[in-house]
Amino acid sequence: MSFTATARRRSAALLLGAALVTLSATACTSGASVSTTPKQTAAAPAADGAKPADQGAAKAPAAAKVGDTIALKGMEKSNTADVTAVKVVDNAESGDEYLKPADGKRWVAVQFQIKATGTKAYSDAPLGAAKVVDAQGQSYGPSFTDTTAGPSFQTPTNIAPGETGKGFITFEVPKDAKLDKIQFGLDAGFADQTGQWKIG
Repeated sequence: MSFTATARRRSAALLLGAALVTLSATACTSGASVSTTPKQTAAAPAADGAKPADQGAAKAPAAAKVGDTIALKGMEKSNTADVTAVKVVDNAESGDEYLKPADGKRWVAVQFQIKATGTKAYSDAPLGAAKVVDAQGQSYGPSFTDTTAGPSFQTPTNIAPGETGKGFITFEVPKDAKLDKIQFGLDAGFADQTGQWKIG
């Protein structure tokens, strides 16, 4: 492994650790919730003014899946974002020829899109904000790994109000784990609200 790659990973780990310590000191767990409701897009009008057959029928909203956007709130009212789990790359390949998953493990890279919708910039450590959950309920945190799936988020990531940023977060999971859900929260995952997307 090159010295530069090692130094970069060490710096990222230190920055993330500092962010987690700072946020844990102010985190409030009361009222915590998991949002699985995707943002609704405006429905297209029916042709010739006809009403859709199910108009007026009460329908439970479908749970968010990969590709959907969830509106999330941070610990401050000014900190909100629309977060999309864009895609999942299973068995992602290393971006460094000297690195590979541990024996019996594989890398799964998830691309997120974050649009800062609040009055203040999104300035956060996305690596600490995400996890994947398997069908047995076991959760897995992020790995400081770059893959060929695409560029990772930088730590910290800064997105101006109204603007959008994208990046991958990689997870090291057992080879036989069947991943079921993706989770993401603002404020490095310490916000009371967590977004959840169904995989597959």
